[in-house]
Amino acid sequence: MMSRSYTNLLELASGNFPVMGREKERKRFPRVMTVPGNIVEMDDEQDNSVTSENPSSIAGDRMIIVANLLPLKAKRRPDNKGWVFSWNEDSLLLWVKVGLPEDMEVLYVGSLPVDVDPIEQDDVANHLLEKFKCVPAFLPPNLLAKYYHGFCKKQLWPLFHYMLPFSADHGGRFDRSMWEAYVSANKMFSQKVIEVLNPEDDFVWIHDYHLMVLPTFLRRRFVRLRMGFFLHSPFPSSEIYRSLPVREEILKALLNSDLIGFHTFDYARHFLSCCSRMLGLEYQSKRGYIGLEYYGRTVGIKIMPVGIHMGHIESVIRQTDKELKVEELKRQFEGKTVLLGVDDMDVFKGINLKLLAMEHMLKQHRNWQGKAVLVQIANPARGKGIDLEEIQSEIEESCKRINKELGKPGYEPIVYIHRPISISERMAYYRIAECVVVTAVRDGMNLTPYEYIICRQGVSGAERGSELCGPKKSMLVVSEFIGCSPSLSGAIRVNPWNVESTAEAMNESISMAESEKELRHEKHYRYVSTHDVAFWSRSFLQDMERTCADHFRKRCWGIGLGFGFRVVALDPNFRKLSIDEIVGAYCRSKSRAILLDYDGTLMPQNSIIKTPSAQVMSLLNSLCGDRKNMVFMVSGRGRESLSKWFLPCKKLGLAAEHGYFIRSPGQDEWETYGQSCEFGWMQMAEPVMKSYTEATDGSGIERKESALVWHYNDADPGFGFSQAKEMLDHLESVLANEPVAVKSGQFIVEVKPQGVSKGIVAEKVFTSMTENGKQADFVLCIGDDRSDEDMFELIGTAVSRHILSYNTEVFGCTVGQKPSKAKYYLDDSSQVVAMLESLAEVSDSPVTSDEENDDNSSPRKFGRVSSFV
Repeated sequence: MMSRSYTNLLELASGNFPVMGREKERKRFPRVMTVPGNIVEMDDEQDNSVTSENPSSIAGDRMIIVANLLPLKAKRRPDNKGWVFSWNEDSLLLWVKVGLPEDMEVLYVGSLPVDVDPIEQDDVANHLLEKFKCVPAFLPPNLLAKYYHGFCKKQLWPLFHYMLPFSADHGGRFDRSMWEAYVSANKMFSQKVIEVLNPEDDFVWIHDYHLMVLPTFLRRRFVRLRMGFFLHSPFPSSEIYRSLPVREEILKALLNSDLIGFHTFDYARHFLSCCSRMLGLEYQSKRGYIGLEYYGRTVGIKIMPVGIHMGHIESVIRQTDKELKVEELKRQFEGKTVLLGVDDMDVFKGINLKLLAMEHMLKQHRNWQGKAVLVQIANPARGKGIDLEEIQSEIEESCKRINKELGKPGYEPIVYIHRPISISERMAYYRIAECVVVTAVRDGMNLTPYEYIICRQGVSGAERGSELCGPKKSMLVVSEFIGCSPSLSGAIRVNPWNVESTAEAMNESISMAESEKELRHEKHYRYVSTHDVAFWSRSFLQDMERTCADHFRKRCWGIGLGFGFRVVALDPNFRKLSIDEIVGAYCRSKSRAILLDYDGTLMPQNSIIKTPSAQVMSLLNSLCGDRKNMVFMVSGRGRESLSKWFLPCKKLGLAAEHGYFIRSPGQDEWETYGQSCEFGWMQMAEPVMKSYTEATDGSGIERKESALVWHYNDADPGFGFSQAKEMLDHLESVLANEPVAVKSGQFIVEVKPQGVSKGIVAEKVFTSMTENGKQADFVLCIGDDRSDEDMFELIGTAVSRHILSYNTEVFGCTVGQKPSKAKYYLDDSSQVVAMLESLAEVSDSPVTSDEENDDNSSPRKFGRVSSFV
């Protein structure tokens, strides 16, 4: 298949992405209908051409599932001419489709578990697409080695399982070439997705840590693509994750998804903590859903442990019964109590800890010697992980030592099986085991306990006493560090590092009363049978649909270079302020109200020098000199600073501390517009703030005349946010009967008098102008932060509330492209100054000295309005 990639790795790094035109006609691929539990394969005679123009017989959305490996098995034909492919029924991704709508077509994109010769790749790709709806990505062997066996298995996998590379042979040091291979491989997967993607109809669901930067490749091309990501491994705490040199690149890439899924709240919490500490993003929980606001998009966070496919397990149980494997094992372990461990050969599975716990149990509870047997099945390692040979040698040595010390003729306390076993043989072991023990020191989910519970229950509807009916009792000893642990409330949870505790748990599990085992089993079976893989996939799709619901309502565009790329999503009416448009409206108007914020608006937020420049002073004087204008500086700063800085601008109105103090144009005296002039509450609030300041390094208190502000922008983000929430509740309780408002903002908690906001200042200005017979027919309001949103909200409703007339031309403008209640934006403060200069140039000449004296004799002072006093 010809690749239609839109970029290469170097282009991604530089941010140069050519625009790729849309296809004139999207080809749809014929559907292979399946029934849950029965995978239907077509005969060769029934194959359809990949280039068939016939559309799908059922119109509807498609799901494209992207994973490192396709859910396929592959082997060479006996004559060595070509390949034979079949579904891998052990693959979880194969069963995702059973939870999706029946009319939803499912395509798989991924690599193959075998190396296909380049000469055969086109034929194999066409065959897999026609028969299996699979699109293979053929990774060159050298790239695969660095991508999978290198970056994935030697850097991401250990780190996500809390192993830091303290030495070169312990975890693997970061290798830039491996990271580049990882990015390059993700790019190849994106090419294959794009080849079959219809961005308007399709969902894309990406799986696991192998493809964490894939969302950026796809989002760069399709800003409205409905895309989800699910992480099947643990996500480490921020203290571990932050050691990764490409930590921000991966976080930003994941945030290009619409929905990010995790098995447990712990994993999600760690991810959110990383977003907070490294990107400054805070999550919100609304109606039970967790979301991250990211440049106007809400990235959903899904917490849902995966399940198993009941039908598949039950079909294997039937097959196991036919093979009489259970009867064979019963005879082998007759008179013995079997504890079972089933793990991949992996440094994180804690197999040797389990063996040591078994040894301790037999020594402490000698009545089990000769009776209790631990069968440990160690599946071959999936990849070339770290320390495998050392771990395998340690396990074998422990088995020999324990069997030699505690065994006797006809009895071995440890039965170690280190070979590939079929799923039916595994199910047979589940059927005869009294307890399954999982002692992984860190694991993503681990579905072994789920499979065991289903096997002990037996086939649904089977008569009690029949071979297909299980004993309906089971016991589990599970590590508290695995993903399924929170879901199994009837299991005995252990810290696998505590060998003595694990030994006692194993003894308790096999010594427990039969009735207790049955009750625990019943509870587990209810959960596992209702929270299967179909429930998981259906729930994820529903959340993805909900999260993507407003994709086509908002205006979206991409910005940023390389992995700094992100999509900005804004209200459809939100657009950049046109200089020509506002100048035209300005010239047509007769009475104008201009409200300006200072910090971040006229003065760059990161500027060290905070005093206004000569350029700003000049244009303010020009605007104030036009008799048609009422110009106000509305700032959070104190009145002393504003009075000093803007002393030359006699006709400039000033509102300090968000409007608590107001100085009318041409006046020297400040007036108070809060509901109360009593500040006794400060003596109550300040000690509370001081106690939190002493306990929170990097925080401080700013005391204003009318307000107290607690800043924590230099504190630890997580701790500071937690302290701010505590302080908010504390202050609200202490000041419940005081005429003040307690609010949280960007790294602040503020206590200020009630009825004080920039929105109220705007309302006072408009009302005053109307009372003086000069109702504003032009309004310009500019600001950059949350406090300015009160002004934007007010001017957005002023016409409907009859504060402004219907023919008033209103321009609410925020600084920066971000979600706002304003309808316009300018990129930065320099554009704000340039726009104001354009207005100053068309303003009427400043008044003469005589006119100024006449004007000063009756200054433009707005009177008090009782409803605001």
